[in-house]
Amino acid sequence: MRFRSSALPFSCLIAAVALTLAIVGCNNTFNPLCASSRPAPVIGSISPATVPFTQVQNGTTLTITGSNFVSSTEVMIGSKPISAKVISPTKLTVKVNTGVISGPGDVRVAVDTPAGNTGELGCTSGGKSSVLTLTVN
Repeated sequence: MRFRSSALPFSCLIAAVALTLAIVGCNNTFNPLCASSRPAPVIGSISPATVPFTQVQNGTTLTITGSNFVSSTEVMIGSKPISAKVISPTKLTVKVNTGVISGPGDVRVAVDTPAGNTGELGCTSGGKSSVLTLTVN
């Protein structure tokens, strides 16, 4: 006598679990499929916090400390995304010049990590940090 299995294929089971977690609104802590999601970055400080405009004209490097920095993390200077050199999960650097900062004044600086491919699993991924101010004299 031969038995036929009526079990769902594994891929269907995974899809059903992912859909259930998405509908329930599970966060990353409770969703076992979220292990590879990118956490939202946190910005702690900018160094230097005040820069003469002459340094910006020559090009100057800012060091940003915080947490949850990954290789795809960018720095937002005003509304312009700038590629960053991620030194570690807590430190990155970015070079700014007059193409990014056009003159003296207060400049909004934030850190942004684009979402990964975990959204379809009901996971949150990436995001924007709070904003700090860079003073350009």
